Amino acid sequence: MLTVLLTALATGALVLLALNFTAGEKKVQQQLPRLYSTAHPQFERALGSLLGPGIVGGNAVTELINGDQIFPPMLATIKSAQKSVTFETYIYWSGDIGKQFADALSERARAGVPVHVLLDWVGSAKMEESYLAEMKEAGVQIEKFHKPHWYNLARLNNRTHRKLLVVDGQVGFTGGVGIAPAWTGHAQDPDHWRDSHYLVRGPAVAQMQATFLDNWLKVTGKVLHGEAYFPAIAPAGGQKAQMFSSSPSSGSESMQLMYHLAITAAERSIDLSVAYFVPDDLTRKLLMDALARGVRVRLVTPGEHTDTETVKAASRATWGELLQAGAEIYEYGPTMYHCKVMIVDQLLVSVGSTNFDNRSFRLNDEANLNVYDAAFAQRQTQVFEDDIRRSRRVTYEAWLERPWSEKLHEKMTGLLRSQL
Repeated sequence: MLTVLLTALATGALVLLALNFTAGEKKVQQQLPRLYSTAHPQFERALGSLLGPGIVGGNAVTELINGDQIFPPMLATIKSAQKSVTFETYIYWSGDIGKQFADALSERARAGVPVHVLLDWVGSAKMEESYLAEMKEAGVQIEKFHKPHWYNLARLNNRTHRKLLVVDGQVGFTGGVGIAPAWTGHAQDPDHWRDSHYLVRGPAVAQMQATFLDNWLKVTGKVLHGEAYFPAIAPAGGQKAQMFSSSPSSGSESMQLMYHLAITAAERSIDLSVAYFVPDDLTRKLLMDALARGVRVRLVTPGEHTDTETVKAASRATWGELLQAGAEIYEYGPTMYHCKVMIVDQLLVSVGSTNFDNRSFRLNDEANLNVYDAAFAQRQTQVFEDDIRRSRRVTYEAWLERPWSEKLHEKMTGLLRSQL
């Protein structure tokens, strides 16, 4: 009987492991003919229909560069809350900035404002229990995404990587930052990372709120609605935008489809700021097709300073054919580069939590804001080119001559590509 029991337990463990290390839904090889450019009205119509939420006008999106610009307005907006606060993040660690957020959220809860916080169970593992205790005592409603239970052990590999803060249903923030000391400062040294976040006002904030509530409903079963969460929102600017999401539990193809549609429609330029760039075969083919029709492709990614050598090696293994075809790849020098921004033809800018890899496209819950505005795209291009000036360009010749130890490491990481 003991042998039978041990065999059953081992079999169950192997089944759970296999389920967690599959890529979710069946992988579909898209057939995506190029029918229009980004400037054609059909491009916006397609993305507005295929991705779910429609494109809405009247928005004002402002870029915030690095922690010194990002955290003060986030904290000030929380402190100004009168009706509701909804906050979802992957990384929440210990440190001064984590304490500041815990204090601000707790103060609003004590003042009677409904405050809802959704933290990823894995990403918040380094968070002090005292922060959680403080917030819970103050009345903050805190939940952990996919905290291990017997009924969700097969989904432990599905994390929420979304970064969303919405206050009073009127003001939103999204982008790449986590709540940890590495994101503070102004990217002045390797201990302070380079990242971008975005302040959003206008009708697109309601879509951001709906994206948060999607996961809140999954975890709690509670529907948050009413004027405190979805007030009437007056136009705040002239930008068109949409907030959309992807999740293995409710359709994981939308994020990759957005990237593929944009790459396929690109006519002049594709600029990618990516912390983790591990494209699959189809994505590389679409980038190669864009290069072949004369599209300039530029990429900024981490250099010497990175938080994961495994992903860096897996990324570098894919560069050869892109470099040979004319892509410009730059390694950021001063510190870890954590940005997640795509600019296409200086018309579309996509920002949010998504990395250019299988984990973001198929395993994690992600959320991106698409902004359709030439002036905004031009500003983000200037930010991108400032990053290039702090980076080292990688040539095809230098890539060929990298040490054999790096090539071996790259081969080894290829075995893990579905999880990166």
